[in-house]
Amino acid sequence: MNTQLILEKQSENIIQVMTPYGSGSGFIIDDLIITNSHVVGGLKEVVISAKEIERSIAEVIYDDPSYDLAFIKNSFHMPKTALNLSTHPVEDGDVAIAIGHPYGLNYTATEGIVSKAARLQGDLEYIQIDTAINPGNSGGPLLNIKGEVIGVNTFIIQNSNNLGFALPYYYIDEAIKGFKQMACENIIRCPSCKNLIKESEIKNDYCAACGVKLDVAKQRRKGYKPTGVTRLLEEILGSLGVNVTLARRSQSSWKVDHKEARIEINYYENGIIIGDSKLCSLPQANIEALYTFLLSENAKLSYLRFSINENSVYLSYLIVDTSLTLQESTKAFGRLFEYANSYQTRLIEEFGANKIKRDQDE
Repeated sequence: MNTQLILEKQSENIIQVMTPYGSGSGFIIDDLIITNSHVVGGLKEVVISAKEIERSIAEVIYDDPSYDLAFIKNSFHMPKTALNLSTHPVEDGDVAIAIGHPYGLNYTATEGIVSKAARLQGDLEYIQIDTAINPGNSGGPLLNIKGEVIGVNTFIIQNSNNLGFALPYYYIDEAIKGFKQMACENIIRCPSCKNLIKESEIKNDYCAACGVKLDVAKQRRKGYKPTGVTRLLEEILGSLGVNVTLARRSQSSWKVDHKEARIEINYYENGIIIGDSKLCSLPQANIEALYTFLLSENAKLSYLRFSINENSVYLSYLIVDTSLTLQESTKAFGRLFEYANSYQTRLIEEFGANKIKRDQDE
């Protein structure tokens, strides 16, 4: 198969995995979502989405820092075309295709070759590839020309020209078999003795088999807990009925869909918090009437303001973090959510403004 056909057949199996620390990729094998341990960031819960999976919270049921693997559990309909692990040795010069979500660019496929089928890094072998992979590709599948998984894209050499490395399929197969033999969930592989340890048997974050400190156990126990202004922001959003886990794009960024409008909230290092909604783009006609309307509405609004950036109309709420309060900012964000939707409809219907196009997987 060529790359285009592989992408068409297998894109349903490709998952985007998101945490407060960043985002990566994953893929479906049987009833599991496979990704990297460093992608899930030591958390028990992550957010996932795919072509046939709405953005939802999923559970990390296996975390293996040794192989840099993690397994995620979620209820989903099996893709029409199953993605399978290869059973054939990888050879130098084989075609290698990576599919993932680099920099949030969903379902990006790149093609190259296997530069070295077994490159030793530490005590593990990796497939060295010249296939272009970037931040966000981590955890995604590396496929052969048959569309089979030959590895999971794991890391790159920084400031190099396409020096990427994927954990080979046989490590993935070994990990899946070991996990399923345990016949339970919430398993951690000890990076020291390599035993699979039930999380319920871990005491004070130490391996029950060899006694080494398990950093991943501590991370999973603590979870992600926002602090300071970020915590207050999430409390405000929660009071407005927003599921902050699903809305969270990073530790300082959130995205909320309210009816037809989309609101993005960002907390910047300089202490400025901006919540804004990109309502529409300017029409070719009636621009003067639209400007007059926006200026007259600005004179009436409290908390919120209209602005135009390039050819797009925004409705925004701006505040400094030292002025953020639960009562006033809840009122302000509540108005932003409601007004963004109504103004978006009005600008399109009354002034002929253009509807904003969005990727279906944003």
